[in-house]
Amino acid sequence: MKNFIKYIKSPKSDVLLFIILLILANLVVSRSYFRIDLTEPKSYSLSKGSEQVVKTLEEPLSVKVFFSDNLNAPYSSVYQYIKDILVEYKSAANSNFSYEFMDMKKGENEKAARDYGLNQIQIQELKNNEVGVKRVWMGIVLLYADRIETLDSLTSTDGLEYRITTTISNMVSTTSALAGLSGDVKLTLYATKKLADFKIIGFSQMEDEIRAAYREINKKNKNRITFEAVDPSSSEIPALVEKYGIQSLNWNDATLGQGIGAVGLVLEYGEKFSVFPVKMSRDFFGRNMITGLENLETQIEESLKSIVSKSQEVGYITGHGELGLTEQNQYGQSSESVLSKLISDRYTLKEIKLSEEEIPQSLSSVIIAGPKSSFTDEELYKIDQYVMKGGNLLVFLDPFEEKQANPYSAPTYEPVNTGLEKNLEKWGIAVQKKYVYDTNCFSQTDRQYGKMNFYVAPMMQKNTLDQKSPVTKNLGYVIFFQNAPIDVTGAKENSNARVTVLAKSSKESWTVDSNISADPRFISVPSDKSTMASENLAVLVEGKFSSAFAGKPAENSAEKSEESKKDDNSIAVSEHLSKSVQNSKIIVTGSSVLAGGKIAMFNGAQLLDAEGSQPVSMFVRNAVDYLNGEEDLCTMRTKGLSLNTLTVKSTAASNFAKYFNEIGLVVLVALAGLVVLLKIKAKKQAIRERYNPNDSRIEK
Repeated sequence: MKNFIKYIKSPKSDVLLFIILLILANLVVSRSYFRIDLTEPKSYSLSKGSEQVVKTLEEPLSVKVFFSDNLNAPYSSVYQYIKDILVEYKSAANSNFSYEFMDMKKGENEKAARDYGLNQIQIQELKNNEVGVKRVWMGIVLLYADRIETLDSLTSTDGLEYRITTTISNMVSTTSALAGLSGDVKLTLYATKKLADFKIIGFSQMEDEIRAAYREINKKNKNRITFEAVDPSSSEIPALVEKYGIQSLNWNDATLGQGIGAVGLVLEYGEKFSVFPVKMSRDFFGRNMITGLENLETQIEESLKSIVSKSQEVGYITGHGELGLTEQNQYGQSSESVLSKLISDRYTLKEIKLSEEEIPQSLSSVIIAGPKSSFTDEELYKIDQYVMKGGNLLVFLDPFEEKQANPYSAPTYEPVNTGLEKNLEKWGIAVQKKYVYDTNCFSQTDRQYGKMNFYVAPMMQKNTLDQKSPVTKNLGYVIFFQNAPIDVTGAKENSNARVTVLAKSSKESWTVDSNISADPRFISVPSDKSTMASENLAVLVEGKFSSAFAGKPAENSAEKSEESKKDDNSIAVSEHLSKSVQNSKIIVTGSSVLAGGKIAMFNGAQLLDAEGSQPVSMFVRNAVDYLNGEEDLCTMRTKGLSLNTLTVKSTAASNFAKYFNEIGLVVLVALAGLVVLLKIKAKKQAIRERYNPNDSRIEK
């Protein structure tokens, strides 16, 4: 023992002790996890909202990752990101969270992936100096209770944490909602059997296909769905059509006589229902056929979530020419508005008619999108008092209404006066009757006219988007359209309010209030640069405000008369609030195009997309989340999108930046290497001349 201790103390044991130290260090590191996220938006760190979701799991949640091995860039970075982020989820979660990476070289795992509904995708790869294509797996399956959700074709890390967290959250809420239902969810097929005599393609198979989809969905949802096929009588059909909007069919056939029928598929629970696009259509050759059965399982699953999950309600004011809650496509079919679809995974828009009702104070926020006609004083007062009580507003207010008599005439622009200006100006927000034009704008190349700059569509980049607000923090750019400038001088004078300019135009922008045109062919940039200045396009004001009213306006002359008849002994009741009792948030933009309004000059196209993939859609979605206290979702949704984009001044500057990155950097590295080589050679020469100047090996 003494010899061993002596050996340990001697220098001879250094190698052995070093090996032991390495082994112990590896054991410690293998059981611990430490990482520093140096990215500005913390793209590789878990958000607080994600941590909260997995901390409170009540049942086991399993995440299965189906990714092929040896993925080439940039897909390998997606795989690495998923590995890292799942470690973060595991560290933050309770014991109910687990994950597993499936070995896709095994046939049983490929079969499992297909059974879950995942599909292989094609990616390009460079092999042996040749570009080829290979099929790979890039998907995730989440299992919670009896529910299964898939995230397939994950080719980018953009918004991936948001997708994972919201999927988990929806699974948990839907499972809890299903467990707490007082009755079953009903899936009903309304189909007149007489229609089978008309030999409609797909009619005889329709019920079997729906039943098959129903059985699969019912397994995943605790068998809480019932299915029924109903052959409605001719007297019942009008009421069904009025209630659900299903398809009504009439016929007058020489053989089959006259009649009325219906086709429709409805998912219903309580007073809420969803109608699927199952109907009879005619194909190109004039044949009658049943359509709308594609991806029926997915359709039922998505509708089930919206019906049973307890989504938060957001008020939506109507009755003044606002954008509708529904819209028609080019075929005349009605569907939810793009704004409704955009926020449908967490929110439900509740229609509010101010002429008939108050704004429920239970609503955290209310949206006013593109009103065209005037509000009454009573309606404006209801909005005012809602804000005084702590309600939040999201306002899309147009300065002008664009009208066009026919497709061949130039549009005219009439000022919009709704009365909302009174409320907003009292709160320090003035939406001006002008349009903002900007040289830093959306552009496209036209075959006839070449490059066309749409000055009426300003493009905000990082330097013109607020980098602290969760609404715009991680957005690389956003394109607006036909925006009014917004003056917030009054709001800045309110010591109880905080003003944030979310988006503003560049310094090379100007305003127009007459001779308005959106067509770039008829717009010229002002030669006098002194008329140009940056303008506020979207603002956030939060805090406490003063009421725009001295008191409650009398609703009608009869009420005024009754008030005048009151004697001194009458008890006067006043519920008027002259100042805010708690903080409110008000977001205002000067264009309803941001809320899904259609752009006439682009054949009715919309900036907003229901999938939320466009930056402007993320801006709107972030605004709704922020007003409803979901700030974490804002930053989570836009992680990785904060690209350090160049502020392009000209085509020449753009080309210089492009070629400098492609060639210039290589040349600079080569020059740096040459300089270092020359310095080394000069140093060697100096040493030789100093210590051995007569060395015959040196060539002079």
